[in-house]
Amino acid sequence: MVTITTLAETRSVLPNISWQTFKTMLAEMGNERNFRLAYDNGTVEIMTPLMPHENSNRIIEGFIVALCEELGLEQRRSGSLTLTRDDLEKGGEPDSSYYIQNESIVRGKENIDLATDPPPDLVLEVEYSRSSVNKLTLYAAMGIPEFWRFNGSILRVYALSDGRYTEVQTSPTFSRVAVKEIPRFIQEAKQNGENATTQAFRIWIRQQIR
Repeated sequence: MVTITTLAETRSVLPNISWQTFKTMLAEMGNERNFRLAYDNGTVEIMTPLMPHENSNRIIEGFIVALCEELGLEQRRSGSLTLTRDDLEKGGEPDSSYYIQNESIVRGKENIDLATDPPPDLVLEVEYSRSSVNKLTLYAAMGIPEFWRFNGSILRVYALSDGRYTEVQTSPTFSRVAVKEIPRFIQEAKQNGENATTQAFRIWIRQQIR
C-alpha cells in the first residue's frame, strides 16, 4: 500500500485487486464511512477527505444548487453515489453528483442501478492531490455527460463527446453562466462567510442571465 498525504486529503492505493474483490470490499465496508473508493484497471484508490477538501466540495454543491434554482432547473443531489459497472469493471464515488437533465427519470428512486438507470448528469471531483485512478477515462466510460474537477484554485469543466472528455470553457448544463468563476467565490467565502457569499453568487447569476 502506498499512501500520499496532503493537507486536504489522503489517498491510499491498492494494486492488483480483482473486480470481484473490489465488489466484496464495497459490500463489507457499507455506506457509513468517511472515505471514497475508485476502481479501474485493477487499482483501488481509497480517498479520505480532510477539511479543505470537504469544505470546497460543500461550497461548490451550494453553488450548483443555486445555479439550478436561479435557472429554473430541477435537480436531485446524489452525493458520493457509488457508481459501478460490472460490464466495464469500473467503479467510483465522486465527491458529489447531480441528476439534472435526467432528474425526472430517477425522481423518488431509492436505489440507482447503472445497468438500467442513467448515470448522473454532472459529477464533481475535488483533487488537491493527483489521483492514481484516471477519473477522465473512468467517468467517460460510464457515460457521464459533464465532469467538474477542482484542484483548490482552478475549476476545470469537461464535456463528453464521442466517448471522451474535452475541456470546455462553458458548462453544457449551465451555459448561460461563467461557472469557471466559481473559485473566486470560494475564496470570498473564506473572508465573508458561506451564506453571504452564496447570496452574492445568486446576484451574480441574475446579472448574467438577464
